[in-house]
Order: sequence, then C-alpha cells, then structure tokens
Amino acid sequence: MRRAVRLTVALLATLSVAAATPAVATPAAPQWAALSYTPAPADNPLKGFMPFAGSYDTFPHSMEWFYLPLRDVMTGPDQFSWTALERQLNTVAARGHQGVFRFYLDYPGKPTGIPQYLLDQGLTTHAYDDFGNNGVSVAPDYSDPRLVSALENFITAFGRRYDGDPRIGFVTLGLIGFWGEWHTWPYDGWTNPDNWMPSTEILTRILTAFDESFDRTRLLARYPSAENKELPIGYHDDSFAFETLPPTSWHFVQRLIDNGVTEKWRTEPVGGELRPEIQQCLFEQPVSCGQYEDYAASVDQTHASWLINHQAFATGYTGDEYFRALDAARSLGYELTVTEAAVGAQRVSVRVANRGTAPFYYPWQAELAAIDAAGRVAARWKTGWNVAGIQPGADPAELTTPINTRGLRRGTYDIVLRVANPLPQGIPLRFANTSQDTHSGWLHLGTVTTR
Repeated sequence: MRRAVRLTVALLATLSVAAATPAVATPAAPQWAALSYTPAPADNPLKGFMPFAGSYDTFPHSMEWFYLPLRDVMTGPDQFSWTALERQLNTVAARGHQGVFRFYLDYPGKPTGIPQYLLDQGLTTHAYDDFGNNGVSVAPDYSDPRLVSALENFITAFGRRYDGDPRIGFVTLGLIGFWGEWHTWPYDGWTNPDNWMPSTEILTRILTAFDESFDRTRLLARYPSAENKELPIGYHDDSFAFETLPPTSWHFVQRLIDNGVTEKWRTEPVGGELRPEIQQCLFEQPVSCGQYEDYAASVDQTHASWLINHQAFATGYTGDEYFRALDAARSLGYELTVTEAAVGAQRVSVRVANRGTAPFYYPWQAELAAIDAAGRVAARWKTGWNVAGIQPGADPAELTTPINTRGLRRGTYDIVLRVANPLPQGIPLRFANTSQDTHSGWLHLGTVTTR
C-alpha cells in the first residue's frame, strides 16, 4: 500500500441524480503552536565574553582573541608565509571556537611587528617610552610610500586567502597605531606637537583596501570616523564601560553620535574589550572600581555582540559575581527564539523573534530534519532560511518551506530545526526555547505521523 501522511482532511461531496462525485481530500493548513522561551546558552556562537586564546573551562565562550605581528606573515612586498596565522586559527578551531584577531605593527612592550624587509630598506621609526614600552617597540613612519604599499598588498592577499574562512569570527582592522588601535596618542599633534598618525588620505587607502578585499568575513574598526562611516565595517570599543557613554567627546557612543552612525549596528557588528582595569570588579555588588560606567547602559547604547574579558577565564569569578557576569555575557548580541511553529507533512513554518540587543550577522543556513523514535535522523531538508538580520524588538520573522515526508516509514517523527555552524565541530547556534536540544543541536518544532 502506498504510504501516506496522516492529515486532518475536509471531505467535500456533492451528489447528482445520475452519479456521486468522488470525495476530494485537502490537507488542512498546519496549525500554529507556541514554543516556550528560556534563556539561550551563554556560549552561543559569535557573541558573549571571550578570553585571549587558550584552553579555559572556567566560563562559557565560543570565540578566542589573539594578536599577530605583521612581520610573522609578511616577508617581502608580495611575499607571505601564513604559517603563524594557520597555527593559531587551527588551535582555536580544534577547541570548537572561532578566532577574532588583528595584525599589528606597533604593540607597546612587544618587539616590533614591522616586516623586517621594510626595516632593512631604511623605514624611519620613532622610539618612545610611553605605556611601559621603554623603547622595546617602535612606531613606523606611516607616510612612507613603501609602508603604505606594503599594507595594501598585505590586506589584498589576506582577504584573498581568508575572506569567508569559517575559523574566523571577526577581524579588527589593526595595523595602524599603538596596539593596532588607530591612535598614536599622545603623539597626535594636539597633546604633543609630533603627530605620528597617517594622513586622512592614507587612512582612506587602508580602509578601501579592507573594503575591497573582504565581502563575507565581518570587519570592525576601532573608531567611528568620517572615513569609515559609509563603509560596511563595524566598530570595536576597547574601553568598554569605562570610556563608552556620552557626552565626553572621545567616548565611543559620543563618536557614534557625532558621526551619525548610531544605527549602524543593525547591519554591522560592534565588539570590543571590557576595560582591563574594571574586569575584576565590575560584577561585584557593590562595585569597588574607582572609575567605571554602567554596564547595561553601555550594552544598550552600543548594541555590542562580544567583548574580550580575560578575567572571566584566567582568574574567574565566584559565587554571585559569576552569575552576574554570566548574565552580562548573555546580554550581548542576539538571542533568537522561535515563538511559534506550524508543522505539517508538506510544509513547515516558524516565527523567529530576537530578544537580544543586536542581530546575528552571518547568513548561516538553517535545515530541518525528521527524527525517528530511535533518535535517528530519518530525513533532512534544506530550507533556504537564514536568521541573519532579524532585528531586536521587531515583529517575529515568518519563515516557511515545503517538505516531503512521503519516503518516510510508518511512524511518528519529531520535526526539528537547526542552524549549523560552518566550522566543523563548531558550537551550533541554539535558540532560546525549552525544546532546544531535545535532540542534541536541534530545536524541536512538532511532530508528524506517517502511515
């Protein structure tokens, strides 16, 4: 007997004097059913707190942060050895995490990151003792055409090789200024007559190179500026909850306001670092930090998705302080929940809301599956759905797709949904629903029965 899916049907019959017309069976539209909410895990991918790269089990996380000196990969004007980056990305990925990183030329207290061939060619550098450097690192002459050309060549090669690499979560632009943070304060022409920063023209060339070289991997700049405001590049606030809130002119949110990009988070990500001086005290009650800003207000006004907070991992938090930090990590970025699902044998629909403070920024693909009574995947269906761009506070996004259950054996099947991480063994995106992980990695939507 041909297998059919058990459906509620409406039978319509009309009778004539000569003969009866056969009944016509029409599948009823699947009925919407509410799904229950529960907070999503704090280690959902591409959001939350992260440590400097290393193996830590003290706090949930999905990403790890690292720096690399440019000299480790660039050996000539068009010569690159990617071994150092490969090693770091592979080590992080082996722990199921994505890497977030930047390249630098000048990191106070560390040996120079300037490619050796540029130094050998006579690139001018500036010695300084600020930030505990004591002459260890040197600031390059960013106006030197050889350096500008080198940076453009590097960015082009970097993007050609790594744009869209699933091991990478985000890339911060780096390269310019102390720590790659796009500032040379106090050598800024105001605090000190010497101004070591590149000209607007050079900065624009660097930004253009990044924009033209990366289409899929998301980029973040340190400061909102006239040069980057129109580019598809997000921002990172590396003094988070310390120099974040307005109205001080150099604080991060005031820079967003002054450059007219307070809504840019809707399409471009915001990240950063919880200011190191307050990491150990911000989640106390009462807070003992000498200087700090309200954390919740900082999240609300920046819509940050991730923050470096090494304290949570290297030293850790205990007692109630740990749970306050856990809530703080959860409050970053997206929190997607399926509010309702309509499951039928021919079609599945879901309504997805975002209870977080920012959207999910990558077009990771969703799939459906049928799970049999033994917990095995009996069928899979690609959906064409992705959850990128669903805005916080907006009406739920309604997604629908046909499925075909005719090939399934008789029985009842759980219909489940997942958004897989493109990183093999990476942490899957989990929804904020009580039926998440009823089957590991999947969200249970409903059931169908075949006969």
